[in-house]
Amino acid sequence: MLHWINQFSICCLLDNHQYQSAYNSYECLAGAGFISCFKAQTGTALKAFQNFCDLQSDWLFGHLSYDLKNETEGVTSANFDGIGFDDILFFVPQYVFYVSANQVQIGSLQNDHEKIYSEISSININQPYLKALPVIKQRITRDEYIQNVISLQKHILRGDCYEINYCQEFFSQGFSINPVGVYASLNKISPNPFSCFYKTDNKYLLCASPERYLKKQLNKVLSQPIKGTWPRNRIDALKDIENKNLLFTSEKDRSENVMVVDLVRNDLSKICKEGTVTVEELFGVYTYPQVHQMISTVSGELREGISISEIISSTFPMGSMTGAPKHKVLELIEKYEKTKRGLFSGAVGYITPTGDFDFNVVIRSILYNSDHKYLSYQTGSGITYYSDAEKEYDECLLKAEAIKEVLGP
Repeated sequence: MLHWINQFSICCLLDNHQYQSAYNSYECLAGAGFISCFKAQTGTALKAFQNFCDLQSDWLFGHLSYDLKNETEGVTSANFDGIGFDDILFFVPQYVFYVSANQVQIGSLQNDHEKIYSEISSININQPYLKALPVIKQRITRDEYIQNVISLQKHILRGDCYEINYCQEFFSQGFSINPVGVYASLNKISPNPFSCFYKTDNKYLLCASPERYLKKQLNKVLSQPIKGTWPRNRIDALKDIENKNLLFTSEKDRSENVMVVDLVRNDLSKICKEGTVTVEELFGVYTYPQVHQMISTVSGELREGISISEIISSTFPMGSMTGAPKHKVLELIEKYEKTKRGLFSGAVGYITPTGDFDFNVVIRSILYNSDHKYLSYQTGSGITYYSDAEKEYDECLLKAEAIKEVLGP
């Protein structure tokens, strides 16, 4: 199916990889081609997007770039961007696919469902994904990273903020890949519940994210921020369990997690009925192929008449990828990071014909511009006053472990 939808200039595949959760609506969902498409840069993008949504009664797939923050929080971005995704893009697909455990449903405007199924079934997927290993460079050195973390801790000591998500970029230039093959390899190594293959013209997102940004179902909204990461031990099962327990009891990770939970509660309170914002789970520890993660679940009941643009404006960018207080840390991120985040730490997802939606957090991802032959991935961690700069750097490398395994050393 992925090979088939990749023939279109725009396509999106969202894959849950059979993770069991009461909050999941779809196992695998995809849209390909477009009947109509909305895209914009920051300024009045959300207002225009709302107008676009109001005219639709169909599926929408698309993305919110991190740099929508310039509109929602009144800040600016001037750092380098080697990929070039639009700040916001959503499309009404020509074809929709829904795959469950025992069936596939194909939505098409033409009466060609059997033809599409036959074409997909006959595709040869044995294609190489890398002709050679790319040379990966760092936008900042390890020493620069450590010094920047120390500088950020001085801001925390002065009271400018109390937690900040600080990221760095790894990149390669002049290198060609087969995006479908790289995505397949990445998700074979690291299948995660919010994985995504996303393409708009010459730009690709190959995503193995474990994190949900925001879901709406009827009048309920739900966010599941991740803060707290511990390595797996895939050789010794007992030590792996020990690592999981160490994450659960880690005061540092708990303090990071509860800070972002408070931020999410505050964001949801702007759009939810008074007294309905609830922490459904605090400090939940979940196991993924490379890491253990601490995840909390916060939900609320929407007030009457709240639009999707109001929901996004009140909650975006997500607290797990910014910090608190949000406006100040966005300014500090711009100052100390050297790369424009673009789609990284933004969100990709779908909106149903009835207005429900679900969006991931774009992390653990490779971004690629095939025209410029520019490949990029970014990783980050939550910095507090008690952070150890060298350990935070190691955490960045740990989060990129699957990507490094795909791309080579």
